[in-house]
Amino acid sequence: AGIEPLTNRIHYNTFSSLPVLQLRDESGRLSVCSKLCYAIGGAPYQITGSALGFFLQIYLLDVAQLDTFYASIILFVGRAWDAVTDPTVGFLVSRSRWTRCGRMMPWILISTPFAVLTYFLIWYVPSVEQWKVLWYLIFYCLFQSLQTCFHVPYSALTMFISMDQKERDSATAYRMTAEVLGSVVGTAIQGQIVGGAITPCLPGNLEVLDNGNTTLLGSDVNISHISLDETKRAYLIASAVICVLYVLCAAVLFLGVREQEECGRLKTEPMSFFEGMRMVMGYGPYVKLVMGFLFTSLAFMLLEGNFALFISYTMGFRNDFQNILLVIMLSGTLSIPFWQWFLTRFGKKTAVYIGITWAVPFMILIVCIESSLIVAYVVSVAAGVSVAAAFLLPWSMLPDVVDDFKVKNPDSSGHEAIFYSFYVFFTKFASGISLGISTLSLDFAGYVTRGCSQPDAVNLTLKVLVSAAPVVLIFLGLLIFKTYPIDEERRQGNRKLLQAGVFGVSLELTVEKPDDTGCFLPDAT
Repeated sequence: AGIEPLTNRIHYNTFSSLPVLQLRDESGRLSVCSKLCYAIGGAPYQITGSALGFFLQIYLLDVAQLDTFYASIILFVGRAWDAVTDPTVGFLVSRSRWTRCGRMMPWILISTPFAVLTYFLIWYVPSVEQWKVLWYLIFYCLFQSLQTCFHVPYSALTMFISMDQKERDSATAYRMTAEVLGSVVGTAIQGQIVGGAITPCLPGNLEVLDNGNTTLLGSDVNISHISLDETKRAYLIASAVICVLYVLCAAVLFLGVREQEECGRLKTEPMSFFEGMRMVMGYGPYVKLVMGFLFTSLAFMLLEGNFALFISYTMGFRNDFQNILLVIMLSGTLSIPFWQWFLTRFGKKTAVYIGITWAVPFMILIVCIESSLIVAYVVSVAAGVSVAAAFLLPWSMLPDVVDDFKVKNPDSSGHEAIFYSFYVFFTKFASGISLGISTLSLDFAGYVTRGCSQPDAVNLTLKVLVSAAPVVLIFLGLLIFKTYPIDEERRQGNRKLLQAGVFGVSLELTVEKPDDTGCFLPDAT
């Protein structure tokens, strides 16, 4: 008889010896509880990411007191290494076997304790001066690798919590809300705890030396020694709190979400790494989507990485920067439900054009007018609205590309992790280059570590990094995105084809024995 989509799916319960009828709620859809647990699992990535994105650069320069050149090397190598590990982990995940707790969950469980340990050590200042650069380089790269082992399987899990596009879009909206809220939590914890022990600046007059470098005259280093130690302890306390939240969120994800094995789908032989790369890079809609969001993501990453320095030095609000960052993330959190409604009502491509460009006038405004704390907060609210769109839309549209690929390649399956990991790879690699170049630019402009003020060249460089460069990148991304071919009509057509092809067939079920993945295979043609 005809099988209703998603409602009466018979498969093997790996925690019992008997087959059961999987029902998620009375309508056969994902329950709100399952969506919430799934969403909470995305918070650790954003909690740690926001803390690192907003504070790591200023921490390396003003707390660890590294030279700007070495700080740029750490930021670039760490992000570039993180980018390389994404497709590698995605390839390994795609070849993983199904276990009692799923195919993605083991990666998440095993990586969590090691990730929190390395994250904590990033915010520790070693006593031996000669080892500082190597210390931060090693633990930053290790954390990024372990975080990848968590986030790539978690991202691909979107395709396994439900086979229905609407449910995945709904779960993605829950996830994005939790992730933006995670960014708020990360920014609040790091900002408010560290803000209570702000790194002291060194008073003195700036002087340009013969070699082009800038130094401080008349500064008294000894007067800030105790306060600097307090700042170091504040960073450690903040990192410890974030580590506890990381573990709690991972536990909620594991206990509240079950992967749905796709029964009845033909198994294909696992492909090699380079075959997977050729597959995803040869698929036009995927390339256009990734390249479009690559440029727009870079714009917001440049803004994120340099905004704390811009607020502290160029605008002169050193004691308020953590509150301004918090306003950005709160605005983004409150905007997620609006963008979910907007993309459902007007389509995802329209949401991209309006949501991403919304921040452009405010990026220009903040560098064109005289420094004003009120204007800074207004711009922060407006920027948060665009940040929400930038958070939500890529992860809402990637499943559409994967579905489109499935329709065009019905005999190929199990490659979801590869699609997700390569998207993250390009984004992170490019962001590593941008962060490295931006920090080097500050070095060339004459950035003064822990100075109460900066040379005019540094302030001009910061204006370019938070305004001019992001605006150009946004428009480049939108130009590429105009060629993205999956509109609402094509997306809905793919949804109907997948439902008809996977769940709408007529089968004569003769269930005898589960296969090695835990699925009961029907004896039918």
